[in-house]
Amino acid sequence: MDFPFGLPAPLVQEDSWESFVLSFTNRFSHPEEFKEKCFSAANNKELQRTTDKDQHTPFSPYNLRLYRQTYHGIHDLINPLVRENLVYFLPMQTPSPDKALIIEICPAATLKKEKLYFRYKGTDRMHYYNRLLILKRLKKAGLGITQLDLRSKILKDTKGDTLDSLIATFAAFRALDNLVPFEYAQKDDYKKEGYVYT
Repeated sequence: MDFPFGLPAPLVQEDSWESFVLSFTNRFSHPEEFKEKCFSAANNKELQRTTDKDQHTPFSPYNLRLYRQTYHGIHDLINPLVRENLVYFLPMQTPSPDKALIIEICPAATLKKEKLYFRYKGTDRMHYYNRLLILKRLKKAGLGITQLDLRSKILKDTKGDTLDSLIATFAAFRALDNLVPFEYAQKDDYKKEGYVYT
């Protein structure tokens, strides 16, 4: 999923990520309240999680461009799944072989890791060229698009949503090789704040 799964530790009152998620709906009734309370608790600063610093994500979870996604992602998607114990979220929860796993990804952070962080959302020729360049480099990294209609759709999508989905797929596929070792070598902050797989 492409949104923050948690907040920076100084803004988390609960002892664990699960407790934070389960109390989220009572603590924040709507996105504006969420944003205002986060800024107030952080002295009007945009704090970042450890993973945001480590993986070079572009925004704080409650940044003006991102707070709605964070709010609705945790409130409407993660909270019910945690409450019903339907899946598990890495690295905050213990893996279970009989449940699907969910990880946090960030296309921008993945592109930065691949040294492909170019402006590709827009209608200019440069944006089109950058989408093409990203596609070519992802192909070299092992993610080739053989369907011409899909490739054409990615290149013509000036909002970049189709390319974002492809980058997310790439990050998730690559993360599969690192899930087990990561479980044994994680930072405490990742367990409480979340971790971005790139």
